[in-house]
Amino acid sequence: MTKSYHVAVVGATGAVGTQMIQLLEEAATFKIKQISFLSSARSAGQKLTFKGKEVIVQEATPESFNGVDIALFSAGGSVSKKFAEEAVKRGAIVIDNTSAYRMDENVPLVVPEVNERALKKHQGIIANPNCSTIQMVAALEPIRKEWGLNRIIVSTYQAVSGSGVSAIQELNEQSRAVLDDKHFTPEIMPVKGDKKHYQIAFNALPQIDVFTENDYTYEEMKMINETKKIMEDASIKVAATCVRIPVVSGHSESVYIEVEKETDVAKIKACLKEAPGVVLEDDPETQLYPQAANAAGKKEVFVGRIRRDLDNPLGFHLWIVSDNLLKGAAWNSIQIAESLVKLEII
Repeated sequence: MTKSYHVAVVGATGAVGTQMIQLLEEAATFKIKQISFLSSARSAGQKLTFKGKEVIVQEATPESFNGVDIALFSAGGSVSKKFAEEAVKRGAIVIDNTSAYRMDENVPLVVPEVNERALKKHQGIIANPNCSTIQMVAALEPIRKEWGLNRIIVSTYQAVSGSGVSAIQELNEQSRAVLDDKHFTPEIMPVKGDKKHYQIAFNALPQIDVFTENDYTYEEMKMINETKKIMEDASIKVAATCVRIPVVSGHSESVYIEVEKETDVAKIKACLKEAPGVVLEDDPETQLYPQAANAAGKKEVFVGRIRRDLDNPLGFHLWIVSDNLLKGAAWNSIQIAESLVKLEII
């Protein structure tokens, strides 16, 4: 008899929560016997549909997790800190799409195509990595397995949807204002809670999240630290510069890597062509390369512009693109849930 599960989505009315619900309807390979949509008091009472049935969004409380098997969290780190352990106490496995537990040594940080085996070490909570990290490690892990990896230098070009619905609205309103030559006052970008706000329309902002004491932003440090944890190799040298650009969906990344063993572009392309969850789009003759506009709404990680560095025979450049709300958040969370079922962990 096929087992079925009670699934709760925390942050059900948010951008990622909405994607999670859609993916659970369309793509989940496990059977759902009951669904619970949870949110803050402000959003409670809203009506959503799941497989044709109306579901009322409930305010999240510790008791909300009674009987829940899988709890998908995407409502901010403070909410995860408040309720994740409560959910675990009541028997749920938590898949958390915030930064609250990512660097906790007792919490697996998982991209199923890369380190699915880490799920077996879970103690009730599993962390979903940062969106920009997920797509990068998914593309680089097949290369690392074949030829090793000494160094990664990444520059990101990240969509505003990574900052939520209000950031998308600000981009749209600013764009119209600029085109109509009207005055506007930035209120959200680059970081809503920071001291200053700047124009995002027709601009590029080299700040995502606030700055740390070492002058890197938290987003950059997430990419650095999470990559090493996921790949289980603290010796990999990682540097990141994270930039917000006026694109609604889809993060793009220019990635330079230095491998340990000699290889060539053709072998790397062949390796990525067979890699799970990766789509190779690389043909300079026909101008084929990944684009954020084409990746939007798709679950895969797209890789192209692969070329050897002209000064370092072990160095290679890649262009990596993925939908930040899907593979970068909701889809990776659903994949983790599917892996838990497949590996009979739950």
